[in-house]
Amino acid sequence: MDKVVAVVGASTDREKFSNKALRAFIAEGYKAIPINPNQIEVEGLKSYSSVLNVPYEIDIVTVYVQPNVALSLLSDFSEKGISEIWINPGAESEELLIAAKSKDLNVILACSIVGIGRSPDDF
Repeated sequence: MDKVVAVVGASTDREKFSNKALRAFIAEGYKAIPINPNQIEVEGLKSYSSVLNVPYEIDIVTVYVQPNVALSLLSDFSEKGISEIWINPGAESEELLIAAKSKDLNVILACSIVGIGRSPDDF
């Protein structure tokens, strides 16, 4: 199976980076899962309200929500055993990074679209 990436905060707005990320990961061959409790589906994919509701393992999570929201999700990421957590520009805060480190989460502070070798401008 392809690597599974959960896009937290995936939006139906194709101009938002969270939507571009979903499409970029799909274009790179990942199995992309939208995580957004306010959407039934994003880009034709079933959206889950939480990573804990995804019925299989998640390899990577890429975060596109406000830092205070992301802070409340760290325990879910830890419980799910996600090995890589990408915190994208605008989603970071010092408090979030300290909390993630205290949970021994592998956090990458960078744009996940660029991280997979794509440009947000392509989407």
